[in-house]
Amino acid sequence: MILLTAQNISKTYMERKVLDDVSFFLNEGDKVGIIGINGTGKSTLLRILAGAEESDSGEIIRTNGIRISYLPQIPEFEEHGTVLEQVMLHLPDDLKEAKEFEAKSILGKLGISDYSRDISSLSGGERRRAGIAAALIQPSDILLLDEPTNHIDNETVQLLEEQLTKYRGAIVMVTHDRYFLNSITKKIVEVDRGKIYECEGNYAEYLEQKAQREADAEAKERRNRTIYRRELAWIRRGPRARGTKSKDRIERFHELENREIPVEAEKLQLQSISSRLGRKTIELENITKSMNGKCLISDFSCTLMRDARIGIVGHNGAGKSTLLRMITGEIRPDSGSVTLGDTVIIGYFSQECESMDPSQRVIEYIRDTADIIHTPDGTVTASQMLERFLFTPELQWSRIEKLSGGERKRLYLLKILMTAPNILLLDEPTNDLDIATLTILEDYLSNFSGAVIAVSHDRYFLDKMSNEIWELCGDGNINRYNGNYSDYSEKKKSDAEASSDNSEKPAEKKKRTYTGKTRLKFSFKEQREYETIDDEIAALEENIAQTEKEIINSSSDYVKLQELSDKKEKLEAELAEKMDRWVYLNDLAERIANGEMV
Repeated sequence: MILLTAQNISKTYMERKVLDDVSFFLNEGDKVGIIGINGTGKSTLLRILAGAEESDSGEIIRTNGIRISYLPQIPEFEEHGTVLEQVMLHLPDDLKEAKEFEAKSILGKLGISDYSRDISSLSGGERRRAGIAAALIQPSDILLLDEPTNHIDNETVQLLEEQLTKYRGAIVMVTHDRYFLNSITKKIVEVDRGKIYECEGNYAEYLEQKAQREADAEAKERRNRTIYRRELAWIRRGPRARGTKSKDRIERFHELENREIPVEAEKLQLQSISSRLGRKTIELENITKSMNGKCLISDFSCTLMRDARIGIVGHNGAGKSTLLRMITGEIRPDSGSVTLGDTVIIGYFSQECESMDPSQRVIEYIRDTADIIHTPDGTVTASQMLERFLFTPELQWSRIEKLSGGERKRLYLLKILMTAPNILLLDEPTNDLDIATLTILEDYLSNFSGAVIAVSHDRYFLDKMSNEIWELCGDGNINRYNGNYSDYSEKKKSDAEASSDNSEKPAEKKKRTYTGKTRLKFSFKEQREYETIDDEIAALEENIAQTEKEIINSSSDYVKLQELSDKKEKLEAELAEKMDRWVYLNDLAERIANGEMV
């Protein structure tokens, strides 16, 4: 049953058309993930579906009686009131008493046990969790979630996954958390340049289908280029006869010449920019820090390796951001010392994006840091770097006030990287950044020559970038684990199982399957065929041309004319078959020359 229909929706913001005549259908039980580059209209689409915003044109049709629960990026609460009251604020009065136990249960699972606290006293992460609870307890057939995993810790993300897996209604969510998308969604909707593209399956299946579509398009274009080169040579030679088939061939040539070339998907290109880092990096010596009477870090020491890749995890309020701020010198430890080497240049991406002058132009904001930078590939201007970050020349001269929240984060990230740091401190870099930016950031970090310390709840990001995990326990202790987030998670799980079982079981070794790859190459038969097929095609073309002449000279002999027509038809079928084979062999030769593996 169709629960909701969006028909021909269009929306323009400050002269930017974010949605252009798009349609969307939501069926009972659908689990949909909306993805796309920041500023393309993901949150706008969600708000329009929720009825929180009107489209410029088109209509939203909701089946009678359908109930919608909506979690915006910034949960909306009254200025004061207890947490429990605010979570149940929008419940019908006759349901509040019945839902109180469920609300307390969900809040408890999300780490908020004091329901009588004033809502104004909650941190950003706690407000986010209260907002999730408010959305989950609403009786609903459709759950709309805008970045539900932002500003919450890893354990809360996993609890939310469990809740959504059990949810029986339809779900539409905007999120950049790729493991979360894989776990929950059954359909991916990509918003790109005002249009939407649907793909059945979770995020991993979407990637496979997208890669296959791009590979198919690339193979088709290679084939077209190969045919075009041959047909161009034929056109330049001039056909030997101007029969019907020759005219058809000329028309096909012009169709090839005027074909639409597939547009390559826009991708962020981040050059690895860093300054030289000396032997001495950062030394933390017996640092201790308490906040609001709670000890967050106690007597912690560490010397940062020059190529360190450290992921920091822990509950909200455990001191993760505090640790980064102590390293930058923004705050001082209660005891102990933080010593920086003489060559250290820190690039600090803070969780709270720095304040930007809304009237300043995008390019002016970047030029305040650097107009020209030097990369391993040469000199790059601020404008060129902005283009690599998907800020078009038009957008570069736009005022910052016209940017979406995610676009501002992307701009802020570029400014930090343009300072050429040799140590990067990233505090929740995955919040508000789209998947495309995150993917390229991960590639950038893998080639970055300095050290990286990142606080993140994004398990996929931590798996890609880290080779050591620091777990802040919130009681002053910091546990260190070798490996990425999955290794850390497995170790935690095995430790928990070992502690609950007196007889320690030997860990089973995982079986690994290795698939060897070899270079693509011709078989012996294909090699011989590739070497002779041009001559065979030329002979067939010559034979057809000769047959056409004989047809013209035998116009009065109907018996011979029929024989020659049959012969020509057979030769043309043979030529078409040879041409198909020629295209295949030339395509294969091009792939072999490019060093493709199988």
